[in-house]
Amino acid sequence: MLVLSPEKAKISLAYMDTRQLAAFCAVVERRSFSQAAEQLGVTQPAVSLQIRSLEKRLGVQLLDRSGRRVEPTEAGQRLYRSAQRLLAQEEALLAELGGEAEGDLTGRLEIGASTGPGGTVLPVVLGEFQRRHPQVRIALTVSDTQHVIEQVARRELELGVVGAQRRHRGVAFEPFFRDEVVLVVPAGHRFAGRKVTIDQLREEPLVLMQEGAGVRQVIEEELRAQGVRLRDFDVRLELGLQESARSAALAGYGLTFISKAAVEADVEAGALAIARVDGLDPSREIFLVRSTGRAETRAAQAFLDFARARLRT
Repeated sequence: MLVLSPEKAKISLAYMDTRQLAAFCAVVERRSFSQAAEQLGVTQPAVSLQIRSLEKRLGVQLLDRSGRRVEPTEAGQRLYRSAQRLLAQEEALLAELGGEAEGDLTGRLEIGASTGPGGTVLPVVLGEFQRRHPQVRIALTVSDTQHVIEQVARRELELGVVGAQRRHRGVAFEPFFRDEVVLVVPAGHRFAGRKVTIDQLREEPLVLMQEGAGVRQVIEEELRAQGVRLRDFDVRLELGLQESARSAALAGYGLTFISKAAVEADVEAGALAIARVDGLDPSREIFLVRSTGRAETRAAQAFLDFARARLRT
C-alpha cells in the first residue's frame, strides 16, 4: 500500500466523508466493529465497508484485525487524533447553526450520573426541565463515577454528573454544584437536632458507604483533619449505595453520613433527623463531565443553563 505523507493526509481529510471518520473513531474507541456499529446505530457490515473505503482512499492500513481486539496501527493512531479534531469542528458548526434555529426546543438528551447526584438532585432537575420543554426526550443513566466518565469520553453520553474527578484525557471537568453531607440519625435518637462531639460519635454504631464512594471520601478527609480515622469508630455496616445507607438508617441499624438531598423528604416526614458533629463541616463538589472538543446540542446547553439557575436557588 502507498503511504501518504502527513501533508497529503491532511489534504485528504478535508475532502473525506465524515461518516467514515466517525466509524473509524468508534472502532478505535470501542476496539470492536460490532460495538462500534451498536454505538452508531448501523450494521456491522456497514461499519466494515466504511473502514475499507477509508483505507482504500488513504492507501494505508488503519486497523490491526489480527488479535482478539481491533487495534489502530501507527498510521491509524495519527489519523485518529486528526479525525477527532475534524469531527469536533463539524459538531461545533452544527451546534452553532442549530442554536440559531427558531421554535420549540426538541431533541434527545443522553446524560449519565454517579449514584449520589443521579439518585437525588438530578432526577428532580431533569423532570422540571422536561416539563418546561415537553418535546425534549431525556435518558438518565446511573452508574459508578468511572463508568460515567468513560461513556462521556466515548461520546455514548453527551454529559455526565459525578462526585469526583478522575484523570482521563478524553474529558474535561468543571464544578457544577455543591452537595452538603450530613449525619443522619433515626427519629427519636439522642443526637437528633443536636451538635455532638467526635468522642460521642465514637460510642454509636455507624453505617458507611463502600470504600471509594464520594461521600465516604469527604468524611475520611474531614476526620483526618481532626486527627482521627474511620477505623477509630464502631462501623457496623459498609454498604455499596447511598440508598442502602439511607435504608439502614431508617431501619435503626446505625447512624450514617449522607448527602442532605438524599434524606430531605425523610427529615421533613420525621423519619430521620440531622445531627451536627463539632469540628466537621462536610460538603463536596459535584462535577460536570464533557467530552473534550465536543459542542453541546441546543437541548444540552438549555439544560445546563436551566440547571445552574435552579441549583443556585
